[in-house]
Formats: sequence, structure tokens, C-alpha cells
Amino acid sequence: MQMYNFNSFFLTFVAKEKMKIMKKIKEIKIILFIFFLFFSFFLLFSFSSFLKVHLLACPVKHFFHIDCPGCGMQRSIIALLEGDLWNSLSFYPATIPIFVFLIYTAFHLIINFKHGATIIKWGYIFCSIIIFTFYIYKIITYKIFLL
Repeated sequence: MQMYNFNSFFLTFVAKEKMKIMKKIKEIKIILFIFFLFFSFFLLFSFSSFLKVHLLACPVKHFFHIDCPGCGMQRSIIALLEGDLWNSLSFYPATIPIFVFLIYTAFHLIINFKHGATIIKWGYIFCSIIIFTFYIYKIITYKIFLL
């Protein structure tokens, strides 16, 4: 009987210590992730002038002379990095929601929110609706054709 009590006490102690260690590891992961985010944004912000000069060409626009649903995203990201929110939204309205849900997805992978997968799914459906609504708007207003 005494052996059983000692074993259960020992197993409880080990389980508690394991939980403490797992909690510390999770905290370290969060701190490293936040540091990585800030460092990434710093690098992107410092290279915004480089990005302006070296924009990637859109193959759809080059070959077919029309905009694709993703046209304007590079300019929108550069405007967002420079702090020009209005131009960022006018170039590509879905940039900010996409960034918000990318960050939320990264945090969900670390923290594992209760309804995180559902929120991510509906968030990206929302972003897709914004993208295609804006694309239809460009088609209707004839801003799609490259002259």
C-alpha cells in the first residue's frame, strides 16, 4: 500500500514537472515567434526602396494584357510597409486581411486556439470574397485592360 502511494505521488510529481516544462517551451516558442515577426517586418521595411525597384512582372499581364486577381498586391505590400494605408487599400484591398489571418494562423499553430481552424477557414473565405469582388469591380469599370 505504501509503495502504491509513493508511486502515485512520484508519477503526479513527474506529470506536474512535465507540464511546467511544456509551458516554458510554449512561452519560448511564442517569444521566438514574436521576435521573428518583428525582425521580418524590420527587414521588409528597410528594403521597401529595393522592393519598389525590383517588382516582379505578372505573367498574365505580360502575355494576355489583362490584370489577374492578384495584380496590385506587390504595390499594396510596399505601400503598407511604408505606412500608406489608403494607397495599400486602393492597390489591393485584401492585403491587410490576408496579413491579419496569416499572423492569426501562425499563432494558432503555436497556441492551438479552441475554434482556430474554423476562424481561419472563414477568414480566408472572407479574403477570397474580397479578392474576387475587387476583381469584378475592375472588370466592370474597365480598369482590367492594359492599354
